Amino acid sequence: MTQRFVAAVVLAVVAAVVPSAVNSASDTLPARLSDQAFWKLVTDLSEPNGSFRSDNLVSNEIRFQWVLPELTRTVRPGGVYLGVGPEQNFTYIAALRPKLGFILDVRRGNVDLHLMYKALFELATDRTDFVSRLLSRKRPAGLTADSSPGEIFAAFAAVEPNEGFAAETLATIRNRLVTEHRLPLTGADLERIEMIHHVFLLAGTKIQYSPYGSFGGTVQPTYADLMAATDEAGQMHSFLASEQAFVFVRDLERRNMIVPVVGNFAGPKTLRAIGSYVRRNATRVSTFYVSNVEEYLRQDGVWQAFCGNLASLPIDETSALVRAVRLDPLNPAVEGFATRLSRMGSDVKECTRQ
Repeated sequence: MTQRFVAAVVLAVVAAVVPSAVNSASDTLPARLSDQAFWKLVTDLSEPNGSFRSDNLVSNEIRFQWVLPELTRTVRPGGVYLGVGPEQNFTYIAALRPKLGFILDVRRGNVDLHLMYKALFELATDRTDFVSRLLSRKRPAGLTADSSPGEIFAAFAAVEPNEGFAAETLATIRNRLVTEHRLPLTGADLERIEMIHHVFLLAGTKIQYSPYGSFGGTVQPTYADLMAATDEAGQMHSFLASEQAFVFVRDLERRNMIVPVVGNFAGPKTLRAIGSYVRRNATRVSTFYVSNVEEYLRQDGVWQAFCGNLASLPIDETSALVRAVRLDPLNPAVEGFATRLSRMGSDVKECTRQ
C-alpha cells in the first residue's frame, strides 16, 4: 500500500451475485459469543500464516473516511462487517453499526494486533484511557468526554513514554486474554503482542505505516493524523472522534463480536467459511473493506479465486464493497485520488469473465 489511495465504494446487488438472499429480520446471530465460541471461530476460520512486505500496524489511507457519508446512507445497520488490516476497521465499524465483525489478513501478526486491541478496548474506561494504555503514557490532565481527537493526541504528544506503565499494561493485556478469556495463545502470539505494544510505546502519537512502525522521516500519516481525519465535508468519523463511537466498538469487543482471523482473500477456506457462518445465521455481509488487496491478487495471478470467494458471500441490496484505488493505476507517480461508485453485481460478473 502507498499513500496514493482513497477508499471507493461498490454497492452490492444480491440477485446478481447470490441466489439465496437472506432476510436480516430473522437473523440468528448471537448477541454475545462465549470465549470458547470466539476462539473456535478464530481457529476454525483461519488459514495458515502468510506473509506481507510490512507488518501494517497502522493504516496509511488518510482519506478512507471520504466514503462514509455514502456508506451510512446506503448500507443498513446490522449484519456482518468484513475488513482487512489495522485500526481503520474500527472507524468503519463505529460508523456502520454491524452486529458482528470479522477482520482478516494473511498475517498471524494482524490477529495478535487485534487481540491486543481487544484487551485494550475491554479495559479502557473511555477514549483517553484507551489512548493512554495504547501509547504507554500516563493520562494528561484537562481532557474530557468532549475533547476532540486532535486535542487528545496533542496532549499525549507532550507526555513522555513510561516503561513501568507499559510493563503494567502488558501484564494486564496478557491477564485479560489468557487468564480471564482463557484464550490458548502461543508463545509466539504473546511475543508478537509484546513487540507490537513496545512499538506503540516507542513511537507514541507519531507511529506511522511502516515495518513495525516508523516514527519520522516518511510522508505517511501518523496515528494522530488518522484519528483526526475527516470526510470531504470535514466531518470526523473515527472511532476516537467521540465517546459514542468508541463505546460502540468497545461494546462489541467486550461481547467477543469482533473476530480476527488469518485468511487470504483468494484462499480456499476463510472467506467461504465466513460466508457459510453468516448464511447459517440467516443474515448477510453488510460491508467488505478490501483496501487495495485486489492489486496483489492480480499480481499473484489468483484473481479468479478471489472472485469466486466474493461471489459466495451472502449479501443484500444494500451491501457494499469498499476498496482503495489509485487515480492512475498505470502510473503510481501520479498524485491524487479517485472515488467511484459501481454495483457489485456487475462488478462480480465482469471479474469472473476476466
